[in-house]
Amino acid sequence: MRISCLQENLSRGLGTVGRSVAVRSTLPVAQNILLVAEESRLKLVATNLEMATTCWVGAKVEEEGSITVPARLLTEFVNSLPNELVHIEMPAGGRTVQFTCGRFQAHVNGIDAEDFPPVPDVSDGVTAEVEADGLREGISRVSMAAATDESRPVLTGINLEFEGERLTLAAADGFRLAVYKLPLAKAVDGKTTVIVPAKTLNEVNRLLGDQQDPVHVTVNDQKSQALIRLNNAEIVTQLIQGTFPNYSQVIPTKYDTRAVVEVGEFTRVARMGSVFARDASNIVRLLITPGGEMKPGKITVTAQAEEVGDNTGDLDALVDGNEAKIAFNVKYVLDVLGVVKQSQVAVEVTTPSSPGVIRPIGSDNYVHVIMPMFVQW
Repeated sequence: MRISCLQENLSRGLGTVGRSVAVRSTLPVAQNILLVAEESRLKLVATNLEMATTCWVGAKVEEEGSITVPARLLTEFVNSLPNELVHIEMPAGGRTVQFTCGRFQAHVNGIDAEDFPPVPDVSDGVTAEVEADGLREGISRVSMAAATDESRPVLTGINLEFEGERLTLAAADGFRLAVYKLPLAKAVDGKTTVIVPAKTLNEVNRLLGDQQDPVHVTVNDQKSQALIRLNNAEIVTQLIQGTFPNYSQVIPTKYDTRAVVEVGEFTRVARMGSVFARDASNIVRLLITPGGEMKPGKITVTAQAEEVGDNTGDLDALVDGNEAKIAFNVKYVLDVLGVVKQSQVAVEVTTPSSPGVIRPIGSDNYVHVIMPMFVQW
């Protein structure tokens, strides 16, 4: 193998695949990055056996070849090099790769490419095209609601439902539910539902950057693997097997009280309450009060921790319905307020023991449901 490429491009490529490297694995080669010199480019591949990321770096290839080298060592070394041409050489049949850049040189011992776990070929099955902006926003709006606890694997993923001209993303962890709908760039036949690990889609979101071209998603016929193709990378991921909860039953269809508030003010008051709530199971109480003839309605947010103290904050609201009270985990409230792009949200409440709903004003494709906390009023 004998190739050369710019340090900047190689560093960017290693950064693209780096998060797919296995952190802890009984298979040492899974902690390496596969380098393949082919045609006029260098292919970089990393896998943690659940997700594999591939990207290509423009290079001058004088002699083709392949090898795997330790990911962390290679990335740190390349990142410390000057922005000049990097020459990569390895004798045929060898396992030691020589990296040369300006006045710097390193020899890295690798493992044969044949020992690297093969990346599954996902070519047959259902294929969809998703607008990059919509996918980026959809992942950002729902991913925080996915569970991190592995006790219920289906909840650690994001449910993707392709139907006609629409894609619906949903995530839930048992305490909250986020649902986002977006149009597909090209309609699909029938209906296909899969559960993609939230970690994978967060990685897709990171790699999307400022891409404007549609993202191509292919799900194999067995619904066991999916290929997500971006402009500069491809991700092949294992899909989570199981049935996602019927979340449509959780979303309230009516409300007794609805309050429209400014996102900025709500965020400020909630963040203030979180300072006290963190010593009281993150609980904040919301009291929604309708306005009178000459005064606006309001939401009063209170947090109380016995050993620390308490605080109260009011914010103006346009209230429809009766007075209502409900308690939330303030972290969940701040999470949803942090991803809403609109300037106002509606808070919909039925009873103190029923789920509360937060919807952005001016958009009907996103809904966030939060289960209430049970408190003494």
